[in-house]
Amino acid sequence: MIARALICLLLLPLAACDDHSMTQQNRYETYGPAGLFPDNAEAQPLPAGVVAQGDLDRASQTVKPPTVDAQLLARGHERYDIFCTPCHGLSGDGDGMIVQRGFPAPPSYHTGRMRAAPAKHIFDVITDGYGVMYSYASRVEPRDRWAIVAYVRALQESQGAKLADMPDVRSKLP
Repeated sequence: MIARALICLLLLPLAACDDHSMTQQNRYETYGPAGLFPDNAEAQPLPAGVVAQGDLDRASQTVKPPTVDAQLLARGHERYDIFCTPCHGLSGDGDGMIVQRGFPAPPSYHTGRMRAAPAKHIFDVITDGYGVMYSYASRVEPRDRWAIVAYVRALQESQGAKLADMPDVRSKLP
């Protein structure tokens, strides 16, 4: 009795195996006809109002910049070094390594026009690209784009700073 039950238990998984269904699974060809849907099309349009996960949050981050603090500036410095220095250079003069090898130079961040440009303009250029610069929207998250903008503003301030404007620095000099 126990031997029969044991044999049945061993043979039961084999009964579930069907070579055809394991190797030839039913599927629809891309853009092929599909009788399952009323329009007989395999690829169905998205229902109205569908939003990808995270899109609403990402969209809200593009509208309002975060509060600038030391952590945001540090993140901006890190992201700037990764994504921007090849063309814009370490100080934002537009003399990065790519430019030194013949690529067209981007404008310096220290010109009057770039200093006067609103922060949203710099954010939009990072997002959409401009001239020969391609879009970084898929490479840099919105919060990081704002961090880069904050760091660019800090670069602009540092390059135009005068010792007379910073009385605390005088006391720290030997």
